[in-house]
Amino acid sequence: MVPAESYLDALKLAADNSSVAENEFRSQLAARIKELEKQRSFAFRRLNLMKEVSGVIAGAESEEIAVAVATAVLRAKLGWASDSEARMAVVSSFAPVAQAMFASLAPAESDDEPRPDVLKTLAEFEAWYAETHPNPFWVLFENYMPETPVVDF
Repeated sequence: MVPAESYLDALKLAADNSSVAENEFRSQLAARIKELEKQRSFAFRRLNLMKEVSGVIAGAESEEIAVAVATAVLRAKLGWASDSEARMAVVSSFAPVAQAMFASLAPAESDDEPRPDVLKTLAEFEAWYAETHPNPFWVLFENYMPETPVVDF
């Protein structure tokens, strides 16, 4: 005859193992949800920035103007009123994206002419940023700028 402790210990071990497995699953699920939330927020930030940049580039008369207005939108969206070396690097690295967007609006001279790949150019910009900074580019849009109250003296 088996003492009660041996089968109760086995049942307790099974219950503990089930609890550990459940907690591990919940932790993995929470991490996956967090990653999907980040991907979603970055995708909408990407869409919103590119939509706004597309709108100003559509009215540009030249590539130079397109780059200027695109970088102005980028600076405004990021709240960059002043320049720094790091900001200038970001703006100049974003310029090829604006150039590709402007070129994609021009009519093709022939059916064989390859169209600029705006998404590829944007991905190259994001890759450059990831290589040179500790966080993805889209994290810059998380910086909350509190409103400064206007005071008359």
